Amino acid sequence: MPPVPPADTVSFGSAPATREDHRFPCDQCGADYRFSPAQGALICDHCGHEQPLSDSPWGGSALKEMDFLSALRAQLPEAEMEVTRVSSCPNCAAQVEFDPSVHALECPFCATPVVADTGENRHIKPKGVLPFQFDERAAHDAMEHWLGRLWFAPNGLRDYARRGRKMDGIYIPFWTYDAQTQSRYTGQRGTEYTVNRTVMVDGKPQIRTEIKVRWSNTRGRVQRFFDDVLVLASNSLPRRHTEGLEPWDLSQLSPYQPKYLAGFRAEAYTIDLESGFADARAKMDRVIERDIRFDIGGDRQRITSVDTDVSAVTFKHILLPVWMAAYKYRGKSYRFIVNGQSGRVQGERPYSAWKIAAAVTLGLIAAAIIAYIASQN
Repeated sequence: MPPVPPADTVSFGSAPATREDHRFPCDQCGADYRFSPAQGALICDHCGHEQPLSDSPWGGSALKEMDFLSALRAQLPEAEMEVTRVSSCPNCAAQVEFDPSVHALECPFCATPVVADTGENRHIKPKGVLPFQFDERAAHDAMEHWLGRLWFAPNGLRDYARRGRKMDGIYIPFWTYDAQTQSRYTGQRGTEYTVNRTVMVDGKPQIRTEIKVRWSNTRGRVQRFFDDVLVLASNSLPRRHTEGLEPWDLSQLSPYQPKYLAGFRAEAYTIDLESGFADARAKMDRVIERDIRFDIGGDRQRITSVDTDVSAVTFKHILLPVWMAAYKYRGKSYRFIVNGQSGRVQGERPYSAWKIAAAVTLGLIAAAIIAYIASQN
């Protein structure tokens, strides 16, 4: 089966995908609207005009699943595809949408200078979006609170990061997968029992109790329906950071409408649909293993073999919100990342050698004082 065209490929045919620029002119002055998380509406910073989302003419598609096999066979309708203008970072390879009027800027993922180009990105349209729940000021507050707990961070880093450092609101691409699974397994159930043994200790008999396991062969079936298995669709952020931002409340997903992107950026997916499903299967397999162990029962379990049938696979391309500050400190890039729904913070930080040395010295002094006091008593 042919794979879905990668995100950095532009296909030309008789029915080209729709071009999306994600710009929204104000009804009163013609300047661009932006989506305001605080008001939950489109706001014009030039004239202050506000337009409720329900009144805007920029609608979106329904929040529905799409067939996985049809996508792998490149049989999705052209209406499910779009083309966007992106710039690719030469350092981290992130592909991010930019305003066409901007020609030079910093990559929001690694603070590398980027010259905006005219590259076009053909990809599967998002079906769902989780709108930002709070603005940049609140994201700064969350970042500063997180910074306050970094005891060994250099003072210069804290000052640099706090000094009005702009945070970018970016929608990060994810895949979600639904699937029905049925698994046949073989294994062993272990039942614990105790035996008493007499041993000689210092010439005296003592009774010791030992736990032993009686194993019996077993086999069975388990089934589970997986709903919205979430998989990151980009390599621009370390997995440990994106996983650290979890959990996401996906029940708050809205049907994708480009107006939610007004004033924000969106990263294009670089992990294709088929590769993403391999990650989803690994997550499913871990849950299936837990189901099998529960089904085997007993005190202990051994799993010998598992054969899983997966059917009715569907997917969605969704966008989740993060606030991000990328900066360079002494020649190296660092990032702060704030979950745009919950405010949870992840980040990278250097360590101050002199602070660590001072802490070690103080610890040794404290240990010496305690030892001295103990020796006098």
